[in-house]
Amino acid sequence: MKFLVLWRLDPARITSEVISAVMNQSSYGQKLEAKGKLECRYHVVGSHGGAWIYKVESNEELDRLLAQAPVYNFATYQVLPLAEMTSPETVAGQRG
Repeated sequence: MKFLVLWRLDPARITSEVISAVMNQSSYGQKLEAKGKLECRYHVVGSHGGAWIYKVESNEELDRLLAQAPVYNFATYQVLPLAEMTSPETVAGQRG
């Protein structure tokens, strides 16, 4: 299962604790990439946050990985499940 996770920080709530969490987020992402749980990660230009694509076995695994993220208690999340677009059937489903 793949998920696009958009996470954002509210600049008005940035404290030294939040800055520390943000500084640790990159190494957390590197560990997930090494384990094959994170396909890619991006900074969203013009915002305080990122866009990460997770590859996990279940919703529960994704929840656990998000909860372990250094920024978890400081960020808001939008989680979007992804589906392959290799053919019309993978998007619309089989007819019959």
